[in-house]
Amino acid sequence: MRINRYTYCLLLIAVISTTITSCSGCSKKSEQEIKLCNVVCDESFRDILDEEIQVFESRNFDAGICVLPSYTDESSAIDSLLNNKVDLIITYRDLTNGEKSTLKKQNRGSHSLPIAVDAIALIVNKGNDVDNLSMEDIQDIITGKKTKWGELNSIVQPDKPIKLVFDRNGSGAVHYIKDKFNEGKDFNIDVYAQGGTEAVFDLVKKDKTAIGIVGVSWIADDMKSQVHYDDGQYSQTADPVDEFKVIGIRVNKNGTPTIYKPYQQHIYDGDYPLFRVVYAINASPLGTVENKFYVFITGSIGQKIMLHTGISPYRLEDRVINLK
Repeated sequence: MRINRYTYCLLLIAVISTTITSCSGCSKKSEQEIKLCNVVCDESFRDILDEEIQVFESRNFDAGICVLPSYTDESSAIDSLLNNKVDLIITYRDLTNGEKSTLKKQNRGSHSLPIAVDAIALIVNKGNDVDNLSMEDIQDIITGKKTKWGELNSIVQPDKPIKLVFDRNGSGAVHYIKDKFNEGKDFNIDVYAQGGTEAVFDLVKKDKTAIGIVGVSWIADDMKSQVHYDDGQYSQTADPVDEFKVIGIRVNKNGTPTIYKPYQQHIYDGDYPLFRVVYAINASPLGTVENKFYVFITGSIGQKIMLHTGISPYRLEDRVINLK
């Protein structure tokens, strides 16, 4: 069971305090202090960052380092950085030139590196009879050209309206879908922000008319082992999740319609089309715990952790993933 981050820090203080008081030879000069690292992250990447934090803290337990993450939407994360509230953020886009200039005016340098290739997953209720969509279908939904499930070949609920559900206003998922399918413009249809990714799952499990838009890292543990490579061909097992269904994306590959789901191998190969790059953006000075954590997650150990979580690390042992 994962403990609350603040609870962890309190326990760490207690352990260190006990160690200090039990050692009569310790002087105040040798006392360890808790070193807090604050990081703001887009909520879609929450499960992956939690894994990174656990390993980083365990490797730095004796140093008293505790990472306190704040999970929010992409816009809020970038605003926190620009308003000098935090020095390290994880988000789904790099800073613009204007945003970098804002940091320079504050006498704050910045470094950013892509750390992972994530993806957007479309999920629906198990009772929904639509199993896959084309990229054109998705664009038609976003632009309001298709509003009923019957237009997506549903037999079970042909007259029911399509309900598009996101985690939060201003999230990385919202920006990605707007940029990908609507030239960055606002939606031409009603969309529903649930206030968090877990709320999206809850709604989809109850509502057969909803399409949930979530970061694939939330289901990465379920998806990572579902694709196998045998005799030169990929094969995949049945959907690993029982409470909802992951929609496949239908694309033309070498003239043949092919359906891909956001399995790790398909994301790595670039065959699954709804992929996106995750960035770590660091404005912390050298020698700070934030900078140390930034070096960790962008380095080889941090990249290997992501490999085992079910998403694709951006770099691994000097190999760069070339996306199609």
